[in-house]
Amino acid sequence: MTSEAFVTIVGMAIVTYSTRAGGMWLMRFASPSARTERWLQHIPGSVLAAIIAPAVIAHGIPGAVAVLVTGAVSLRTRNLLLAMASGVITVYLVGLLVK
Repeated sequence: MTSEAFVTIVGMAIVTYSTRAGGMWLMRFASPSARTERWLQHIPGSVLAAIIAPAVIAHGIPGAVAVLVTGAVSLRTRNLLLAMASGVITVYLVGLLVK
């Protein structure tokens, strides 16, 4: 590992920690409204969708089918590992069929 890469990684870690710690410190002095709290509860889902959407688009039909299968397995079983595994397997199998 080069010294530049190490300094970059440490710098990113410091910035990441600072934003999280700073946000927690600032929230000690504020009391969010009920509307703000409801809005904050939607952020994890939005971030997940932003991460998943490009992968689904990149994989085309297999990705779209995998999203449906993963969602169905997740809702039915509430088992995250099983849902993820079903999505990966679906992308692979549908990818074989589409080619």
